[in-house]
Amino acid sequence: MRHAKLTAALAAACLSASAFSAPLLMEGKQSIYQRVLTTPACVLKKNAAAKSGEPVPALTRYYVYAREGDALKVGPDTSDKISGYIDSSCAVDWKEQTALLFTNPAGRTRTAIFEKQDNLQKLVDSKNSASEIKAVNAKLDKGSKVDGVIAREPETYVDYKKKFYLLPVLSSEETMFDDGTYTRELEVASVTQEGMKQGANSAADPSKIKAFKAALVFVIDSSISMQPYIDRTKQAIQGIYKKLEKAHLQNSVSFGLVSFRSSTKAVPGLEYVSKMFVNPGEAKSAEDFEKKLRNLSQAKVSSKLFDEDAYAGINTALNKVDWNDYGGRYIVLITDAGAISGSDKLSSTRLDSKQLRLEAEHQGAAIYALHLLTPSGEKAGDHDKAKAQYEDLTFNSVLQKPLYYPVEAGSVDSFGKMVDSLSSAIASQVKLASEGKLGAGSSTAQAPEDKQGQGSMDEDTRLLGNAMALAYLGRETGAAAPAFIRGWVSDRDLADHQKISATPVVLLTKSQLSDLKEVTSRVLEAANKGILSPDDMFSQLRSVAASMGRDPNALKQDKTLKLGQMGLLGEYLDDLPYKSRLQELDEETWSSMGPDEQNRAIEDLENKLVYYQQCNDDTDRWVKLAPDADAAESVYPIQLEALP
Repeated sequence: MRHAKLTAALAAACLSASAFSAPLLMEGKQSIYQRVLTTPACVLKKNAAAKSGEPVPALTRYYVYAREGDALKVGPDTSDKISGYIDSSCAVDWKEQTALLFTNPAGRTRTAIFEKQDNLQKLVDSKNSASEIKAVNAKLDKGSKVDGVIAREPETYVDYKKKFYLLPVLSSEETMFDDGTYTRELEVASVTQEGMKQGANSAADPSKIKAFKAALVFVIDSSISMQPYIDRTKQAIQGIYKKLEKAHLQNSVSFGLVSFRSSTKAVPGLEYVSKMFVNPGEAKSAEDFEKKLRNLSQAKVSSKLFDEDAYAGINTALNKVDWNDYGGRYIVLITDAGAISGSDKLSSTRLDSKQLRLEAEHQGAAIYALHLLTPSGEKAGDHDKAKAQYEDLTFNSVLQKPLYYPVEAGSVDSFGKMVDSLSSAIASQVKLASEGKLGAGSSTAQAPEDKQGQGSMDEDTRLLGNAMALAYLGRETGAAAPAFIRGWVSDRDLADHQKISATPVVLLTKSQLSDLKEVTSRVLEAANKGILSPDDMFSQLRSVAASMGRDPNALKQDKTLKLGQMGLLGEYLDDLPYKSRLQELDEETWSSMGPDEQNRAIEDLENKLVYYQQCNDDTDRWVKLAPDADAAESVYPIQLEALP
């Protein structure tokens, strides 16, 4: 009898397992399921034949379990939980789960969305695309219709963190402008949680700019030799505070100061790695600020390396300041040394310039670097390396240039004038805002250029101030992308092809990000061994792939077998519109790389691994695309350049 009961229990378990249904797989995939996004027209029905149903929030992502005629049987996740049925006509197929986010429109032409690819292609092929798109925008500004244009991005910046929206990418094609610049033409469907009329403008209400406030946080190196610059920075802040008080604007501009040094584990006498001396808003007057900085002075002992942990200072400024309180968001790095790289054992953050730049973009903050070209830095051979680090750290997507400003010979006088000028420019922006005015320049304004093709620091700050004002107005007025459209856009400005109009992201689920972390970690472990023996490295990677259930026949002993062909990085990366260095890597290529290049590749993986962990821990940035979906199905927007 006991045997009979056990047999019955096993039979029931097998029946239960066989009854479980998974979503439909995408064509040609073994692990990626079919997904759709709902539009405002969708209703959720109890069965395929029902004529009516409950409205579904726009932007809900569903997995497709069955296609029954014109109806889709859908669920919120892959757990066999069925929500109901929706009509296929109201849903948008979403394959790679990639999307575009508009960049800030300041300094570029607003993006037009074209009905057909041919409409866009004509402009891309044109020798006069700049004048033609300006003529299109001039008509749209007057409220006139333009053949082939179905919508346009809002005038003010749409902050997806405040008003989540997607431009899901349905298809893409790389092409070239007449001047040789590459661009991607992308078919997108604009779906927003709170839409507006198709093609309508979202004109900014300038009166709302009066409440605009700015925060300027100095991140200053306080190692030995930095005292003159510390004193001059204090002097500059004191001076601008007094000017603001005379203009009754002391509550509109807040200053902060972070000091950094280097590893206290290596040299305990340094006292701290990074320290917030003044958080913006804490000091209400020049005297108050002076009191809080009374104990700020250069270190009494030398650091172990010439480089300092500048990235720790930047990381403190990004994460310890509540940037949501401010429309203008500025960080100014001041140092005479390079930054300790994230892969160095003395790094406290394990992050590099790229990861910190991405975080600054997320916060809407601009990072400047005032690099003091002192004789000691020249003697140490540090200037060129530091310049490369800080140009990458400060690259600004609005201006499409780094906010890197060298101070020749480390002149204290020149440095002081630059700090004075920067502080005054930000104060002037706030003064205009207090009068209900936007800063000089519009979304189509161009920066006058000097002989080297670079605008001055003052001009950069003026244009950035306008960009931040547009972003602020967008948040305050609730600017939204168009409600639902399907059309074609270029990811570059049709007037100035060097400017990027939209940033591609991939929305990874928690499980996908976890897989990415795990695989990156295992590839990193193998790569470290591969410095000594490439054979061992790729043998280990084949074993990893086999342990993940990859086809043994595809893991042949071939020095030209690429990591992507091993299936290590997951199918969700295969069709993304980016080129992965890691997926293209094979044993032959790795062996041909020199030690320095191999080390750079390893350091890049180490930094990305830390970044993935930071993303995973950032609970505020995970987005749920279906109300009743499992938490593991929440997604995180990862920029393509952060992928391996």
